[in-house]
Amino acid sequence: MLFEMAWRNLWRQPMRTALSLLTMALAAALLVFMLSFQLGVYDTMKSNALRIFDGFARIQPPGYADDPDIRKTIADPEALAAKAEQVKGVTAAAPRATSYVILANGERSYGAAIVGVSPTRERRVSTLATTVHEGRYLKPGDSDAVVLGDALARNLKLKLGDKVTLLGSALDGTIAADSLTLVGIFHTGIGDLDRQVAEMPLGRFQQSFAMGDTANTIALVGPSLSAVNAALPRLDRLATANNLVVEDWGGLQPGLKQAITLDFSTSMLWYVSLVVVVVFIILNTLLMSVLERTREFGMLMAIGMRAPLVGRMLWLELILLALIGTVAGVILGGGLALWYGHAGIAVGAFEGLMAQWGLPGRLYPTLSATSALVGPAVIVVSVAVAGLIPMRRIRRLEPVKAMRAA
Repeated sequence: MLFEMAWRNLWRQPMRTALSLLTMALAAALLVFMLSFQLGVYDTMKSNALRIFDGFARIQPPGYADDPDIRKTIADPEALAAKAEQVKGVTAAAPRATSYVILANGERSYGAAIVGVSPTRERRVSTLATTVHEGRYLKPGDSDAVVLGDALARNLKLKLGDKVTLLGSALDGTIAADSLTLVGIFHTGIGDLDRQVAEMPLGRFQQSFAMGDTANTIALVGPSLSAVNAALPRLDRLATANNLVVEDWGGLQPGLKQAITLDFSTSMLWYVSLVVVVVFIILNTLLMSVLERTREFGMLMAIGMRAPLVGRMLWLELILLALIGTVAGVILGGGLALWYGHAGIAVGAFEGLMAQWGLPGRLYPTLSATSALVGPAVIVVSVAVAGLIPMRRIRRLEPVKAMRAA
């Protein structure tokens, strides 16, 4: 009976109810769409930036993240990579060896990070091969081949087929020197990679740097970043058994993680402000309604309806209003998110800036249970809590005085 009375009372003022519903529906739709857009961009940003080179996680010696010394090695990396691929959530693992060297072409020389990779395995964990726009990527059987970022090749004034001299420090403390042939030039759009990274065959690297059969890291990927994150406890046990550690995506891309955290924190302030404005609008409307209906409440109490029950009726009206409005908002915002999740949103003039994080020219919202329900749920809960204020006012009403109210 209380529900029926609350429902009837809602539509005694259809225009006011409709405007209140529209306010909450638009606010909920905006929250759903913007959260879907943000979370979709974050997922794309993380996946694309990590898949270009780093991988979704990495097995490495303790302390390697702070001091990537060539002397910190992994024994029998191929066997460990095979074991990592057996972990649920991991689809590919690629051993790598890395050192910082001087690359020279005649009188021109630049510092760079040279990475020894297994071409077949590397293609499964990294999309770097797809960014080669001149020449080709490394392939099995290559001996003295090297691929460079286009900015590094330009600084060294190298073209395909040229020889580049490598000079660094080997694992045993001797001088590592080699002469490599440039077979490919890549462009990722990420300045640090294009300007500082070169890749050569892992076997040649191990020979030049006196590393034997060891490597420095093992890059890992899976069907998704979340799948690899879920596999981290099992990977950690595998790494610990070999006196190694696992670095998650945040450790591999700390700048990206900080940028996402800062952006989301800033957005949360905007979302909270939106919810507060909506709640105050609805609360103001409700308080005006209470003042207008004071005589009605007095009559209900005079014929035997207790004040707490009258207060619950009013609170139920508010909950119904919030539920209807937010459900409409979820449908509207979710529909927009699904539409743009298929069509995408062009970034236009910001395409160059987005490329620094590995983002494409079109961004796609991702509708999920989190993005669809969190915002509307906060609105409903906030409105429900705010509704306790007029309930307290009604509890203090006296029937006779209330019926005499103008």
